[in-house]
Amino acid sequence: MNLRQLYYFKTLAKLEHYTQAASHLSITQPSLSHAISELEKELGIYLFEKHGRNVRLTKYGRYFLTYVENALEELEKGERKMKKLASPTEGVIDLAFIYTLGSRFIPNIIQAFSNIEQYKNISFSFSQGITKNIIQGLKDEKYDLAFCSMVDNEPDIEFTPIAQQELVLIVPENHPLADYDSVNLKDTAPYPFVFFNPDSGIRPIINNLFEQVNVKPKIVCEVEEDSAIAGLVSVNYGIAVMPRIVSLEHHNVKILEIEEPAYHRYIYLASVKNHYLSPAVCHFRDFVISYAKEQYSHSKSLI
Repeated sequence: MNLRQLYYFKTLAKLEHYTQAASHLSITQPSLSHAISELEKELGIYLFEKHGRNVRLTKYGRYFLTYVENALEELEKGERKMKKLASPTEGVIDLAFIYTLGSRFIPNIIQAFSNIEQYKNISFSFSQGITKNIIQGLKDEKYDLAFCSMVDNEPDIEFTPIAQQELVLIVPENHPLADYDSVNLKDTAPYPFVFFNPDSGIRPIINNLFEQVNVKPKIVCEVEEDSAIAGLVSVNYGIAVMPRIVSLEHHNVKILEIEEPAYHRYIYLASVKNHYLSPAVCHFRDFVISYAKEQYSHSKSLI
């Protein structure tokens, strides 16, 4: 049984005439007769019976037609879906990003992309998480593209730097360091810290900052999400190094710039190397690179 036989069967069932059906299918009548005969042999039952000059379905043919119509309808739906996904102006982009980008960067860049007339019908599926899980999701084909930290020893992932992200120290408003506007991380040695957990993409960067000033931070707890860190700092559970995100303005914390040591923290656009991307995804990837270069090349922070 093959797909062509099923289309032939459906057409003959509708027209109930071999000559008309063959003409509609642009094949010869003997070819149609042979295809139907082979289908009946494979099923072991007659699907049609003569009715004057025409043919009509047997009761078994009517029963089989229900399944054929359902199967062909699903295949046609799949074909339409594939054509939509292959369209450069339609389709769905599965996008993942780290938590710090959710408040401003992602909304801004999606809005800018969607405002372009030719891309207004492209939609997105969003996921948030830590870099480690996001990278695994890329490799498992859960996501098309991702915004995250760079990870070493990931030869199958292409990381394209998008923009620099500012890191700051946050302390409770009544903390001794709250009297200052900037800080050398050496001066934080006496105080307890709320840290990102070890799987976070930003954790190695923060670890390196403290190594540069020969400070081993007193870590009282480790969490995954930025706003949770800010919340814990606001209730005097510790102090923290984290990205300068918009939501910090809504917490009772003092934000201090980091004077020393010097650092570079970048956000990357990540994708799987040598992996097929739909036209819509390719357009979005190219747009992001161009947009970020224009918007953030002279900006200290994109968050």
